[in-house]
Amino acid sequence: MRLASVPAMDPREALTTRLARDWAGLTPARIDADATEAARHCALDWLGCAVAGSREPLAAILRDTVVGPSGPGPCTVVRGGTADARTAALANGAAGHALDFDDTHLLLSGHPTAPVLPAALAVAEELDAPGAALLTALVVGIEVECRVGAVVNPEHYNAGWHATGTIGTIGAAAAAAHLLGLDTERFAIALALAATQASGLKASFGTMAKPLHAGLAASAGIVSARLASGGFTAEPAVLEATQGFGRAAGGAVLDEARLARLDRHEGRFVVRETLFKYHAACYLTHASINAARQLAAKVPAHEIDTVEVHVAPESLDVCAIPEPATGLEAKFSLRATTAMALLGDDTTDAAAYTDARAGHPELVALRDRVTVVPVPGRTGTCSKVVVVTGAGDRLEAEDDTGRPAPDLDAQWTSLAAKCRALVRPVLGDDRAEQLVVAVAGLAELPSARSLAAVLR
Repeated sequence: MRLASVPAMDPREALTTRLARDWAGLTPARIDADATEAARHCALDWLGCAVAGSREPLAAILRDTVVGPSGPGPCTVVRGGTADARTAALANGAAGHALDFDDTHLLLSGHPTAPVLPAALAVAEELDAPGAALLTALVVGIEVECRVGAVVNPEHYNAGWHATGTIGTIGAAAAAAHLLGLDTERFAIALALAATQASGLKASFGTMAKPLHAGLAASAGIVSARLASGGFTAEPAVLEATQGFGRAAGGAVLDEARLARLDRHEGRFVVRETLFKYHAACYLTHASINAARQLAAKVPAHEIDTVEVHVAPESLDVCAIPEPATGLEAKFSLRATTAMALLGDDTTDAAAYTDARAGHPELVALRDRVTVVPVPGRTGTCSKVVVVTGAGDRLEAEDDTGRPAPDLDAQWTSLAAKCRALVRPVLGDDRAEQLVVAVAGLAELPSARSLAAVLR
């Protein structure tokens, strides 16, 4: 995963300029095999989520209120006709994040593909760019946004900003700028324009506004790149300036020591460290779900008296809705998802998270016996679940979901199965298989339009 051709960074440069110098001119030949493969996995996973998410009420509202009035255009809206690039990116970005089943990355503290790929796909379709250009732009966007995340987090995320919407805007701009062929100076301006538009609040988790963040980021990324291409100006030091992104959006002072964090990631592709979801809920619930499933194999749910879920304190700001009333809220509830796992619910099935299930007496009764225990020093991807039975027996299990898959072939097989399961109920078996095949050969596709056509 080395990127030997990236030169050493000059700490006197603006951060956007450094990122532009390193990534504006990336070519497919400079991306190593593992990174290319990981990017294909990101594309396959997000596309499956977008197709399934297109059936969600929020996607229908966007099609009715935004896509329809915008009129037809050159870009595909998943199951929704066509629109201009910005509108297509908005609608598709929201649909792809609607189920909260898409990938995540620890450097970003968010979902890397959700804002980047809808922006890249719309621009690639508009330009009739080849699949290799789309794949390269995806890599560029993820690499840029994750590096920004590395220098502004955890302060940015902990302050209440949804990094998928904020930092994701910068990643989307990077992908669009790369497809538009912007030089280093214009590429940096695109990133700066994206930073000044960035938004998205964690207070929106559990509502339709959370996936909207991804769509808005994708759309704003396209606007940023286009404005930069036309000669628009912006402050290149907007990320590290005294009143810039770092300080204003979380209080991170981007001094030389903070910017030196980039050195840890020099010469490698962090896209390879993308993590994928196999439960259709917030990623910070996954370790608890896995641990609870281990215990469910040992003790029947009706014998459980109390449950403790030991997690990082930060998880309480993300996925600790105590009494979720809807299926969407249940995805952000450690109590509900742990209870679902202990009851044997198929948490890998997006259809399992319904309003009816969230309020079912059986689930509510067990959920109310679950206590979430914050443990200082525990990482967000680690969890320990402790069950005490009515007879006084104590059982516990632990899990850590923070490690990238070591076997990319096995990961592709798992993600292909996930994609088929998501797409078949919406587009049918043939289209599901066409999508998997198209992404498998994405680097060889003559036109990104052939990939987009499968989604219509």
